[in-house]
This record gives sequence, structure tokens and C-alpha cells, in this order.
Amino acid sequence: MKALVYKGPGDKALEDHPKPAITAPTDAIVKISKTTICGTDLHILKGDVATCEPGRILGHEGVGVIAEVGAAVTAFKVGDRVLISCITACGKCAYCRKQMYSHCTTGGWILGNTIDGTQAEFVRIPYAETSLYPIGKGADEDALVMLSDILPTGFECGVLNGKVQPGNTVAIVGSGPIGLAALLSAQFYSPAEIIMIDLDDNRLDVARRFGATATVNSADGKAVEAVMALTGNRGVDTVIEAVGIPATFELCQKLVAPGGTIANIGVHGTKVDLHLELLWDRNITITTRLVDTVSTPMLMETVRTRKIDPTLLITHRFKLEQILEAYKTFGNAADTKALKVLIEA
Repeated sequence: MKALVYKGPGDKALEDHPKPAITAPTDAIVKISKTTICGTDLHILKGDVATCEPGRILGHEGVGVIAEVGAAVTAFKVGDRVLISCITACGKCAYCRKQMYSHCTTGGWILGNTIDGTQAEFVRIPYAETSLYPIGKGADEDALVMLSDILPTGFECGVLNGKVQPGNTVAIVGSGPIGLAALLSAQFYSPAEIIMIDLDDNRLDVARRFGATATVNSADGKAVEAVMALTGNRGVDTVIEAVGIPATFELCQKLVAPGGTIANIGVHGTKVDLHLELLWDRNITITTRLVDTVSTPMLMETVRTRKIDPTLLITHRFKLEQILEAYKTFGNAADTKALKVLIEA
């Protein structure tokens, strides 16, 4: 089969690769229909994710069709259409029983990280019964690809951890796909204001179309002043970090109001300073999280009933044989205006 293989920092290749095989009775083999590229894949290529070693097939998002099931799999059969969760859950360990599936002792974020992932024609899914979701008739597969990772990530790590409430003021630092996913799902809770902050005017235009009440281009270094002007010099109740670099986390610390919450989503590969000398007396909460995908069934219902439309995030479409071009497009989003790229296997 064809697969996108990580060769080391800054290096990747589309290669012929052996098809995966069942290795445990709880496995399923899924023939990929559609997948995508995540910002985390770019972090891997930068060398930020030490657990992902050269030779790994990348990707942790997608939808497909069951091609083979292990002897212990009874909830799915060959031919079933499924959504692949970015998080693999055994469903039995101490963390899974707390619904902290991201910390499953034998699973978690392993697809495209410590085991081969979804940017290929086929993928092996461990613990299939608790790591796959059935797709109903007539469901929009393009929308559901966005529910593998970015929608539950933006919602759980940003909106839920950020304690977004009706009437609150929210700032989201980063108007890329994850930030926009947080923007879409924050509106479930009717905050009074959602301020999107980014360096890219195109992405800020998209954010306004998606429901942002205000946008701030931070290129001039005056984002703090702009947000304070919008909030009566108080700051925001919730600030969501959706980039993953030191400068954006430091910005979040300057934007949060007394009693507020900083919710980190970004993948941080380098040292970040925490300014307790400024924050120790401000009654703030700082949260970190890897998505657990506990919200996936709920989000699937919101998509089914058209309460939310994740296809708005899709800007480009490619075939699997064009995946190197897809990476180039996604990695140069400032020039290409890319948000999410959809890849058909």
C-alpha cells in the first residue's frame, strides 16, 4: 500500500509499505477513505515529538471501512463505515475508567506517533470497539473527519477546560484549525464575546465568518492593548492557547482577567516561562490536557442535526498520491490560505 512515512526531522516520503495485519484479537484493519493533516504532524516533522521515531506512518485522523476484524471484535463487521478516533482506548485501565482515554496505559495518542497511522491506504486500529465510532447512513464523511481530532480537541481542551460560560468574554490565541474549532464549539455556551487573535488577516476574516465578535491582528505587538480596550481594561474570563509556542503562551498570561482561566491546547516543544511573579495573586486557573475524545458521540450528534458544520474548516482537497503537495500547502498556510486539507485515499 501507499503510506506517508516520517523519515526524521524535516523529512518525509510517500512510500510503498506492507499492509497492516491483525496482531491482537481486539484489532481491526480499516481501509481509509479520507484522512487529513494535523498541526501535530507538523510538530513531529519539526522534531518536537520525541516518541515518534523515523519509519513511522503519520496521521491520526480519518474515516474508512472495516476491512478485517480480530476474533474478539463483535461491535463491528467487515464493510462497516467508521470514524477513527485520534485516541486509542482499551476501556479497562484505571485512566480509561476515569474517561482519561488520552492516558490509557496501552493506548492514548499512539496512532501516527508510536504505531503506524492513518495517512495510508490501510491502518490497524487497536481496541477497535472502544476506538472506532459507527457512521450512520447519509452521514457527511468530510465533516466527520474533522471529528477525529480537532473538534473534540478544541472543545475539550479549550472550551471545557476553559470553563466557558454564558455571558463570559473569551479570547482564542491562534486562528488556525484548532483555534477555529474552539471558536465553533465555544458558541454552544453563548459567551458574550469571542475575540480571535492571530497574525494572519485571512484567518481572522474566517474567524469573523465563524462567529467571532472581534478580531485582533497581533503582528504589531499590541494585542494586549487591543484586548484591554475591548474589555474595559479587565482582560478576559477565558483565554485559550491554540498555537503552541512560547510567545503565545506568554500573551495568554497577559490577557487573563483576575479569576479567569488559561486553557492550553497547543503542543509545546520548547521551554515556556510561567510568570508567577505577576500571576500569584490573581486567582487564575491554568489547565493542560490532551484530548480524551469523550465528547465525540455528542459532537457527532451536533453534526448529524446540523448544529455545527465542520466542513467549513476544509479549504483544500487532495488524493493520497498528492499528499506531499498537501503537506506543502498545509505547512505554508499564510500563503495558501489553508485551514484543513482533506485527503482521499
